[in-house]
Amino acid sequence: MHQLHPFRRGCQACLIVLMSSDNTPGFLPFDDALKIVGAIQEEEHLREPDRRIFTVYDKFDRELCWFDYVETVAAAAAEGIPGKKEELQPMVEKYVLNHIPDWVLD
Repeated sequence: MHQLHPFRRGCQACLIVLMSSDNTPGFLPFDDALKIVGAIQEEEHLREPDRRIFTVYDKFDRELCWFDYVETVAAAAAEGIPGKKEELQPMVEKYVLNHIPDWVLD
């Protein structure tokens, strides 16, 4: 947990804190994530209408986890500044697929 809120699935800050603890959850290898992820959808947060998220679904359309839109775009774009939305999409997909928490398999 960090000072902004209690643990939330999909929050990068929460994952970083958890990764530094003794029982460290990690991320799935990229190739394993590719095998289970069916879609990454930009959506409105259910409880916070002015907030956007990326929800990750498996191949059977079950929700696996979610990522904050602003945090994810900032992290994905850190590798290079995209000029257009279509240039951002593969960067976000790569970032998300490299950060699927291993607990999605539980």
